Amino acid sequence: MSRSKALQYYIVSRLLFAPLQLLTIITIVFLLLRATPGDPADAILGGRAPESAKEELRKQLGLDLPIWLQYLNYLGNILRFDLGTSLTSRGQNVWEIISQHFPATAELAVSSMLIALIVGIFVGTISASRPGTSFDVGGRLFGIITYALPMFWVGMLLQLIFSVQLRWFPNSNRFPPNLPAPETITGLYTLDSLLGGNLSQFFTALHHLALPSLTLGILLSGIFERIVRVNLKQTLKADYVEAARARGISENKILISHALKNALIPVITVLGLTFASLLGGAILTEVTFSWPGLANRLYQAISDRDYPTVQGVLVFFGAIVVTASILIDILNAYVDPRIRY
Repeated sequence: MSRSKALQYYIVSRLLFAPLQLLTIITIVFLLLRATPGDPADAILGGRAPESAKEELRKQLGLDLPIWLQYLNYLGNILRFDLGTSLTSRGQNVWEIISQHFPATAELAVSSMLIALIVGIFVGTISASRPGTSFDVGGRLFGIITYALPMFWVGMLLQLIFSVQLRWFPNSNRFPPNLPAPETITGLYTLDSLLGGNLSQFFTALHHLALPSLTLGILLSGIFERIVRVNLKQTLKADYVEAARARGISENKILISHALKNALIPVITVLGLTFASLLGGAILTEVTFSWPGLANRLYQAISDRDYPTVQGVLVFFGAIVVTASILIDILNAYVDPRIRY
């Protein structure tokens, strides 16, 4: 089988496998929410509400039905792209909640991923290119510490130092409440302010975005640092690198043009896996910094036992992770000819 045919077969098989992945996510989320303690009726009406009122509410929500029937009804709604209606947001559609809050999460996620890639690749390259030195030891420590530190603890610590004590960065929110936000085009304040030609709004939005994205990005950068450092060390020992040295090519050119390019191939694979960590870290970061994103809204919905919102947001996040995973696999297959299908 030719490489192009094999690649097409691989892409089709990954696309066919995606619905099964999503179904697994939907099923796990549905069952876990039903297994957790608490009653949505209590969360909506309060613990002192009459039992008759609670029973009536459960009937309206369909929570009095057998769990298998609730599951089938939910699957039917998903197939119609109906994620339901929030129980605690005055009947707001879950899709409206997603469209309202997701741009803030997307802006935080993209900026954090860029920081993680830049910092991780830079530190990993410096560490691998100077084996046995203090740079190498420092790079290893950086990777271990950033990977191990709790996201929420680092966020609160940086917030206490740079927001409360030094007052270098805002304490919360995406934009000052007393100033008009950028006109909504994409929902990303930094991009919308640039598209609108307002540099003042851009720097204000960037100022609010800096500390949350640095916190999340630096902690995630340890993953890329470890991958780059290990693979670059192995690549620098390869035969073609030794041959390049024998031809008199400078070490910097060998490092950048030959070794680093091949060492970055595994980073593409890790990108897909890191996406799930990014969304998980976004929840802790958004709650810590009061960032009005979808992850923060998910945290509120979990606290309020808002079944439809929790299910809808988690399914939406799951679809993003599955899609990112497929795209990364396809990109990796194009980039690395050694992959077999």
